[in-house]
Amino acid sequence: MGKKDKEKDYGLNVDFNSYGLRPPGAYLSDILKKIDPTDMSEFKSVKERSDLTRSLDDAQRAADEMLRELAKEDVLTPSAPKTQAEQAPETPDLDELLKELDELVGLERIKKNVRSLINLAKVRKLRQEQDLPVPAMSLHLVFMGNPGTGKTTVARLIAQLYCAIGVLSKGQLVEVDRSGLVAGFVGQTAIKTQEAINKALGGVLFIDEAYALTSKDGTNDFGHEAVETILKAMEDHRDDFVVIVAGYEELMEQFIDSNPGLESRFNRYFVFEDYNGDELFRIFSFMCSKNSYKLDGEAEEYARNHLNELFEGRDENFGNARDVRNFFENMISAHSDRVAEIESPEMEDLITVKREDLEKASML
Repeated sequence: MGKKDKEKDYGLNVDFNSYGLRPPGAYLSDILKKIDPTDMSEFKSVKERSDLTRSLDDAQRAADEMLRELAKEDVLTPSAPKTQAEQAPETPDLDELLKELDELVGLERIKKNVRSLINLAKVRKLRQEQDLPVPAMSLHLVFMGNPGTGKTTVARLIAQLYCAIGVLSKGQLVEVDRSGLVAGFVGQTAIKTQEAINKALGGVLFIDEAYALTSKDGTNDFGHEAVETILKAMEDHRDDFVVIVAGYEELMEQFIDSNPGLESRFNRYFVFEDYNGDELFRIFSFMCSKNSYKLDGEAEEYARNHLNELFEGRDENFGNARDVRNFFENMISAHSDRVAEIESPEMEDLITVKREDLEKASML
């Protein structure tokens, strides 16, 4: 920006050149400079010359004001940095988060463990603020359990709880798996992993199926490079970065044992047990209520029995809440097929689920 472009300071952080513009008033100033006040013969009177000058002054002020307003609305500066106050997220409400935790179906041991962890971290933070000695403590966690047991939901709550007590500055959860960390060429994995870490700074990096990063026989591949990058970040940003790794219990134990750095940083384990039949039904009922469906008497009895049988006959492919979600979505499809055959369905038809809907849903 040239010297003339800096003649006026309007308190605007605007790079006018990048928009093909010049600073406020520059254009009208040029016009005024071209007018020779001693030779304005084309204007018939002093009044006309005075009116012209006044009009130009008014136009300049109007243009300046317009640019000020545009700058306030970020029209001219779409990439202008926000102030710290604008960037700062609201601190989550601790009581509301704990209430949300308590409302989760089942997971009684997990709820107790989370509350104990939050109390420990909270008191540790208070002691630090009073310059009291605090024992070494790792806030990184290992979640072990089958799919659909609420690991991601609990991880998100923990991230916000850590933020609520001041352990983390932002409290966001960044969820990744091996594909989100590992690249196919030498040198790219560290870059890809670091990008995920940067997004998670101030919050939690949640790595699902983390055991996929390391092979059982210890063969070197790019997954090990991702692990080393994460371990370094855990050390470099230990005051504002938490990692939660999750997966099947046996495989997660092998993952932690694969690297001494993992063993030293992950010493707190949360085991997520399968939902029983009653808990599966409560999850199913919540999904129905949330989406304005209600089960009639026979449908409710069928759902209880079906979900209990699902639990009793579970195998290594049992999906817990994921299976309930599939059953619910199949129910919606079966219900829609039946209601669509009704010539003029009423409100009761649209919301009531019958046994035949669930029987069909269980076969899909």
